[in-house]
Amino acid sequence: MTTKKAPLNLMVETTDTDYWNDSCSLGELAYAIENGAVGATTNPVIVYNVLKNELHLWRDRILEIASDNPTFSEDEVAWQLIEEMAIKGSKLLLPVFKRENGKKGRISIQTNAKFYRNTEAMVKQAIKFSKLAPNMQVKMPVTEAAIDAFEETTYQGVNINATVCFTLSQVLAAAEAVERGLKRRKAEGLDIVSMSPVCTIMVGRLDDWLKIIADKEDIIINPAYLDLAGVAVMKKAVKIFKERGLHAKLLVAAYRSQLHWSELIGGGIVHTIPYKWQKRYNASTVEIINTTEKPIDPLVIKELSEKFEDFRKAYAPDGLSPAEFDSFGATARTLRGFIGGYDQLLLIIRDIMIPNPEAWYAALSTACP
Repeated sequence: MTTKKAPLNLMVETTDTDYWNDSCSLGELAYAIENGAVGATTNPVIVYNVLKNELHLWRDRILEIASDNPTFSEDEVAWQLIEEMAIKGSKLLLPVFKRENGKKGRISIQTNAKFYRNTEAMVKQAIKFSKLAPNMQVKMPVTEAAIDAFEETTYQGVNINATVCFTLSQVLAAAEAVERGLKRRKAEGLDIVSMSPVCTIMVGRLDDWLKIIADKEDIIINPAYLDLAGVAVMKKAVKIFKERGLHAKLLVAAYRSQLHWSELIGGGIVHTIPYKWQKRYNASTVEIINTTEKPIDPLVIKELSEKFEDFRKAYAPDGLSPAEFDSFGATARTLRGFIGGYDQLLLIIRDIMIPNPEAWYAALSTACP
């Protein structure tokens, strides 16, 4: 009797599609690997949520870090913790990394979102992160300052993951910067064969932004079209990447519906999927067929283009100049969210390093009335 394979595992085995676990939670990563995942990724919000849900696994380690480093600020404790989480995840993926000769099996760790305007700071932190384990990948947001960072870190041998990206102009600028870095490496006889850069489009977050605009500006449109905006941008990106022969793989992130997966199967892309969506997809009856190169209904593109300036900016290869990347609505909103997630992470660290004495007294008075 043969066991029916889960949809994600079937996708990996029968189509030109990879998937990663969108978390550094070891339990979630183990589930993903069992279902065919060949990578993992994380960001400040993910780290905060993992720590919040698995604090019992990390509290003692946080205290150890603080005790062993008496001059560490809460930021320094937080970054050592983030690094250690990534290193633990990298060990689970090391067998995949070795099996795939370095082309797969990496875990992404994100540079400090507060560095989004500082090329030098991003480069310095990215190079440091890349040396934490042999299978590290480093995420940086596609801001104006990051374009030079993508080129330089690629040249330095860092496998980058360009994130906080929603538009064709952003993803193409990042991929072309990677090309320049690879060209410099090749000219010096340095390895590029084993490198595996990726460029992310956060499809669901573009949809989120257009829905906010529709609400604020009282725009009436078929709501189903708003769930396809990010998918449309990704499909067009796949076509352009192939036409231009760009080395970086495209990566799908920020899931809001089934469509962000089922409409983007095949085409050589990667999905980074949160655990809850992996479970939903694996419980579904979606047919696993190549859909990435199937075009979106032209009516959807026409309606979105006519009613949303920001969709036109996202869908055109030259829709934004690098100087406009940081102020694009979805970019600014996501950067604020990532920085906010980091601030929330610091609050957890602070509560462990400096316990609230008022909470202690309140607990004591409740226990001893």
